[in-house]
Amino acid sequence: MKVILLKEVPSLGEADSLVEVSPGYARNYLLPKKIAGPATRTAVAEMEKRNIEKEKVMAVKRMELEALAKRLSALEISIPVDAGEGGKLFGSVTSQDIAEAVQKAAQIEIDKKKLELAEPIKVIGDHSVVLKLFRNINARLQIKVIAKQA
Repeated sequence: MKVILLKEVPSLGEADSLVEVSPGYARNYLLPKKIAGPATRTAVAEMEKRNIEKEKVMAVKRMELEALAKRLSALEISIPVDAGEGGKLFGSVTSQDIAEAVQKAAQIEIDKKKLELAEPIKVIGDHSVVLKLFRNINARLQIKVIAKQA
């Protein structure tokens, strides 16, 4: 049985997609919980129209995010920290510190959860951090961790 998903279902697909499911699953679970609707001709036509509009909006959003990624990749962010002998930090530089430094340097607010930081930075030097902006759009931030002048 073909149905149109009204909400995202992890095992089936995203909202506004046409999927084939067993009749029992559709009748007993998807349709009563209003997770999906029947795939009538008019419903499919409306879904296709909504998907075209979504694609237009997503194309504009993608262009804006690609421009933002280029702008962020061109930045070199310096983060002054307290450090001891051998360039080891007292503490560490976290994704929150990086997000705040980007805010100060470029007045761009980024979500710290979108920064891919395998582990906190604990040494002075140059580091590269990936910022996931959208599905396949990433910005590589150049972070320069420097010792504070006493």
